[in-house]
Amino acid sequence: MALLTGPLPRIPVAQPDRSGGSRGPNPPSVVALGGGHGLSASLAALRLLTTELTAIVTVADDGGSSGRLRRELGVLPPGDLRMALASLCDDTEWGQTWRDVMQHRFKSLDDVEGSLDNHALGNLLIVALWELLGDPVAGLQWAGALLGARGQVLPMATVPLTIEGDVLTEDPEGRLRSVTISGQSKLAAAGRNARVNDVRLIPGDAPACAEALNAIELADWIILGPGSWYTSVLPHLMLPQLRDALCASPARRILTMNLATDTKETSGMTAADHLAALHRYAPGMKFDAVLADPFAVGDRAEFESAAGRLGASVVFGRVGTPGRRAVHDPLRLATAYHDIFAGEHE
Repeated sequence: MALLTGPLPRIPVAQPDRSGGSRGPNPPSVVALGGGHGLSASLAALRLLTTELTAIVTVADDGGSSGRLRRELGVLPPGDLRMALASLCDDTEWGQTWRDVMQHRFKSLDDVEGSLDNHALGNLLIVALWELLGDPVAGLQWAGALLGARGQVLPMATVPLTIEGDVLTEDPEGRLRSVTISGQSKLAAAGRNARVNDVRLIPGDAPACAEALNAIELADWIILGPGSWYTSVLPHLMLPQLRDALCASPARRILTMNLATDTKETSGMTAADHLAALHRYAPGMKFDAVLADPFAVGDRAEFESAAGRLGASVVFGRVGTPGRRAVHDPLRLATAYHDIFAGEHE
């Protein structure tokens, strides 16, 4: 307990220069929003470019270890927050070791139904800090200090959120009907045989994390995506306080597209459809650049037109890993972000 009696670790935030870069020789202050593996990829790239980095993470997960802890303890789902912290670990032996510790999952023996089965150790560590400190932001700061994280991780809200969506599906008689699905894990898989039609957060008026709003106000750059479109990316634009802060921020903005558009969640959607969905949920949100891998975009003219409605120019770059897996490569993504920061795409 003595460890937690001193002052909380603080992550410095750069004072921004509104010209789009950082002031003088200081690194740019960057805020990245999302959740899951998409945000992890973005953070792994951005930590190579700046130390003034803030991750703002969705808190609507209700599956797996996070869902169990949320239901049993009434806490924020820690999984996406854990993944973000792990992505900010540096490449030293200390950083790599703690990254692996945070991501380690317990596995019970085959003939034992264990209470720790499939729990990630990092989830348990984060929840322990929350219970000891009584403050989710302070708990994440302590976890980041332990890991030596290059930046800070914040929840988008300080209360757990639920994602609910209307899905257009076909009944056995071939008639289309709308079905309401509640929960991130169920909604994420709903698009496999149906079309996600409308998504909302519950509670719809939940307060945004104050520290997240402050980071957005002070940012030089805001980066949204990649990630599961309806359950990791768009939720940031559904929370009124967060959406208003993003729209009002004088920072420059980048939207990072996914490498695969036809997923379980977004079956049948093109890259341009993804942009249209974002515009529908936040018509006041404008971007400076939309970063996309050319292999993930079918009709370029349609995509560039959709980006134009967001006020953005399209930057095409090979940002995927070599091979067939739709995974962002941190070095390629870092290079693309660096070029956009420097204005070399213009």
